Amino acid sequence: MTQVLRRHAEDQFAEELAEIGKVDRRQRPANWKMSPWGVVSYLMGGKLDNGFEVSAKYIGNQRLMEIAVATLVTDRALLLYGVPGTAKSWVSEHLAAAVSGDSTMLIQGTAGTSEEQLRYGWNYAELLANGPSEKALVPSPLVHAMRLGKIARVEELTRIPADVQDTLITVLSEKTLPIPELGSEVQATRGFSVIATANNRDKGVNELSSALKRRFNTVVLPVPSSEEEEVRIVAKRVSELGRALELPAEPPALKEIRRVVQIFRELRNGQTEDGKTRIKSPSSTLSTAEAISVINSGMALSGHFGDGELHASDIASSLLGAVIKDPVNDTVVWKEYLETVVKERPEWKELYRACREQL
Repeated sequence: MTQVLRRHAEDQFAEELAEIGKVDRRQRPANWKMSPWGVVSYLMGGKLDNGFEVSAKYIGNQRLMEIAVATLVTDRALLLYGVPGTAKSWVSEHLAAAVSGDSTMLIQGTAGTSEEQLRYGWNYAELLANGPSEKALVPSPLVHAMRLGKIARVEELTRIPADVQDTLITVLSEKTLPIPELGSEVQATRGFSVIATANNRDKGVNELSSALKRRFNTVVLPVPSSEEEEVRIVAKRVSELGRALELPAEPPALKEIRRVVQIFRELRNGQTEDGKTRIKSPSSTLSTAEAISVINSGMALSGHFGDGELHASDIASSLLGAVIKDPVNDTVVWKEYLETVVKERPEWKELYRACREQL
């Protein structure tokens, strides 16, 4: 059997979804696999009435998840908004998995996304041979979701050109998609909704029109509020990814994770954690997702080219790549941080030497 690199949420956490379904006796909206309570329980994790332990998919404010789920119960679409790396796509996928049992109705937004990718396209061989027909129509994931009463996901909505974004207005307001070529329309089945994600930090962002914004209920996902919370998120995801990728390295010590998180938070906030030293921030976002990537890259180096234990030298090169996106300005910021902060911490001497060697 072929081993996929990344399993869909509904496959990876099928046991948890099934266990929640066994104890979930609350009212379920039409075509939902579980109740709103069950969806939030799946996202936030915890012990069920039958003693089964559900893992946390989102570590943060539960009220935000309740608002997101409550939005999907209504006729409003949901927009998950925030800076890069705040788990928008992760939450979107798990919401769709819990609500619809299917997180694959996905449209990835890019600068080249066209109306056809959002609405429908055509099988041109069939179109030329027999003219417009249902057989020649190539439905988008959005159309599939409308017909089946499932959740459609639109990733990076603000990357999509503004005129293409507005294609969604009729779908979100009228719950129907006209097909003028066939003189027909696709009407949404109950249970259908749209979850979109967006951030305002990338270059080339296209602002949403006022008309489109009004069709969404926006939930802003913040960066982790505390170092402890961010360390928990990174440790959890590093552990999961390490198992999934079968990295031949020992799980990193918590102190190594905490050190990477602290570096990211200090550079992101423009000051040391104790507030005593002001520092410059680089152009990179230094998100939680990037901290996870730095640790995983270090584990891969340690497992395949080291002794299997994560050392400062294993994470130094990944740190450099995460911090320095602008080779000129960010290099100056990173060197200054090394000399004024890292060098002055006795327990970070090894990391300081490893990072200096990479420059």
